[in-house]
Amino acid sequence: MNRKKIIKFAALLIGLSIITAGAIGFYMFNQPKRDVQATKTDFGFTASQIVREYLTDAKKANIKYLDEEGNSKILEITGNVSNISEDYNNQKVVLLKSDHDSAGVSCTFTPETNAAVNQIKPGETIVVKGIIRSGASYDKNLGMYENVIMNKCKMILTK
Repeated sequence: MNRKKIIKFAALLIGLSIITAGAIGFYMFNQPKRDVQATKTDFGFTASQIVREYLTDAKKANIKYLDEEGNSKILEITGNVSNISEDYNNQKVVLLKSDHDSAGVSCTFTPETNAAVNQIKPGETIVVKGIIRSGASYDKNLGMYENVIMNKCKMILTK
């Protein structure tokens, strides 16, 4: 009799744990997504400035541009269009880089903001708003610099 009560209690606890885990998972999955374009900009720099910050001290730059949970702050980057390409998801990718810089800022646009890229050409100066995914670095094995990577980008201004 005592053993039956223990088994029922354990089954009840396991059932409640599964329901709680499912409810938490459902809540997390259905949280509203961050609207980068509607959110106020936290920092504005030139492409050269942010590349220099990461190449000088990546840890300090990450502390500055990422919050405690690792989410990027919203950045506006001004730079010269060096290259325009398309990734495997048919999203436009614009490289902002000056001729004298070792690395640049690679900005990946969203399907909703791709159309604006059709209006620009290499050599133009633009302002792009987005979030940072990785900073610039030097790869010793390859002997080359890696660009700052930004996602969820939108063109704010052409100059």
